[in-house]
Amino acid sequence: GLFSYHINCMKNIQVTELTAYVKSALLGVAVGDALGVPVEFTTRDQRKLLPVKEMKGNGTHYQVKGTWSDDSSLTFCLAEGFCNHPFDLRQVADNFVRWRRENYWTARGSVFDIGNTTKRAIQNIQFGKDLEHCGLNHEKSNGNGALMRILPLVFYTRNMSMDNRFLWTKRVASLTHGHGISVLCCFYYLEFARQLIEGRSKVEIYKDLQGYIPSFFRDKAAINQALTVLNRLLTEDISSIEEKKIYSGGYVVHTLEASIWCLLTTDNYADSVLNAVNLGWDTDTTGAVTGGLAGLLYGEASIPTPWLADLAQLDGIIDLAERMAQGVHNA
Repeated sequence: GLFSYHINCMKNIQVTELTAYVKSALLGVAVGDALGVPVEFTTRDQRKLLPVKEMKGNGTHYQVKGTWSDDSSLTFCLAEGFCNHPFDLRQVADNFVRWRRENYWTARGSVFDIGNTTKRAIQNIQFGKDLEHCGLNHEKSNGNGALMRILPLVFYTRNMSMDNRFLWTKRVASLTHGHGISVLCCFYYLEFARQLIEGRSKVEIYKDLQGYIPSFFRDKAAINQALTVLNRLLTEDISSIEEKKIYSGGYVVHTLEASIWCLLTTDNYADSVLNAVNLGWDTDTTGAVTGGLAGLLYGEASIPTPWLADLAQLDGIIDLAERMAQGVHNA
C-alpha cells in the first residue's frame, strides 16, 4: 500500500545523490534567507514598489550582501549534529548555545537577529533545563523559529516509520518550540521535503499530504486538535488563493502556507524565493523556508550562480553538506 511505499522508497539512495540533495537543501535555505535579510520587516506595499530581484546588502540589518541570518545559522547547527554517529540532541542544543554566545555558524562573525521564543529556549538550555522542556509550549509561542531550521532532519528520518518521523520532529522542534502547532507545521514541511527527495511532483505531494496527514493524527488527540490550523493546506488548493490572502509575518502557520504557496505558484528556484521575499514582513524566514523546498525540488544547479558567489561561507556550507551526507548515509 501507500504507506509501505513511503517507507521503502529511500533505502537505496547513494551517498553521491544524498550529498547533492543535502547541498541543495542547505544552499536553498541560506540563499533564500540572504535574499530576505536586507528587507526584513518591510511591508508588502514597499516590496511592490521596489521588488527584490537580486542579492543586495545593507537594508534592515546593515549587513554585507550575501549575509544569512539566524534561520541558516540554526539550520547549520542542526546539520552539524548529523555529521557524527550516533545523532545526539544534546550536541545540537549545545550548538545553539555556542551560536548565541560564541557566534558559532554565523555568516560573518556576529549574531544580529534572534526571535524571542528561541532566545528564551536557548537560555533554558544554558540553565540546564531538561531538553524536552526547553522549548516554549504556550499557544502564543508559535513563531516560525523551529520551522526555519528543521530541514536537515528529513535526511536522518527518511527511512523511519511515520511514528518515528513524528517523534523526532517533535524532539528537534521542541528544543525551541514545544507547542503542537509548531511541531505539526514542522512535520508537514518535512513530509513534503521527504517526498521531494523521492522525486515526486509537488502537486502530487500536496494532494497526498491532504490524505495521509489527517489520517495519521486521527488518534493523536493533542495534535489532532491543532490540525484545524492547517485547514487551508489540508482541505483547499492553496495555490489558487490570491496573494493578498497569503500572510508572511512570523506565525509558523503563515510561514508554512506562504512557502507552499510560493512553491506551487512558480516553476523555478529563483522565482519561488523572490516571490517569498517580496511578500514582505518576515522576509528572511519566508525566503529560507521556501528556499529549502525549492532547492530540493530544482537542485543546486537551479540556484543562480551570482547568488551563490555572494553567499557568506559558501565553501563551509558545501563542506558541511558533504560531512552531513556521509553521516546520515552511515547512520
